[in-house]
Amino acid sequence: MRGACLIVVDVQNDFMPGGALAVPKGDEVVPVINRLAARFENIVLTQDWHPRDHASFASAHPGKKPFETIDLPYGKQVLWPDHCVQRTSGPAFHPDLDVTKAQLVIRKGFHRNIDSYSGFVEADRKTSTGLAGYLKERGIKNLFVCGLATDFCVGWTALDARAAGFDTTLIEDASRAIDLDGSCAKAWKDMQAAGVRRVNSDQVAALK
Repeated sequence: MRGACLIVVDVQNDFMPGGALAVPKGDEVVPVINRLAARFENIVLTQDWHPRDHASFASAHPGKKPFETIDLPYGKQVLWPDHCVQRTSGPAFHPDLDVTKAQLVIRKGFHRNIDSYSGFVEADRKTSTGLAGYLKERGIKNLFVCGLATDFCVGWTALDARAAGFDTTLIEDASRAIDLDGSCAKAWKDMQAAGVRRVNSDQVAALK
């Protein structure tokens, strides 16, 4: 698809069944994304890439457990199991993911004291990844977002894409959610309000 980019979010080992932070049925997105990728000329991948003692890990906060919430200097933070730790197999992309045409990998979450869900702006809402500038320099205006997980990294990426002025579509059947305490419904509500379109992969061809 000319003038469009497929943003593939965090399709990594640790988010797959059996991984450190498994997204239910996360592996089901891989064949869908492979079919989509064959149709796009421009593909960007995002990759969680955490140091071992990252601030978002429950293990970094004595007495805290995964999925509890704490206050950090930039706001509320869900505490996660240790995942996608640098120099382990966890951050590697799923071995069956076929995105050989991908031109850029955006690593996020490597700043020890700031979490990063979005492929565009980290959780402090100030630190840019540079992705918006890259896309604009290349004249890309239409983004199609998919991956893991819908209610966190995929949703935040889609919302920040809209905030940066891109025409943004989330591909639902190429994404899966964690859904913590209604987080998936909230994410869809926020995305709808921001103007993010919601489609299935078989509808993408009609959105050239």
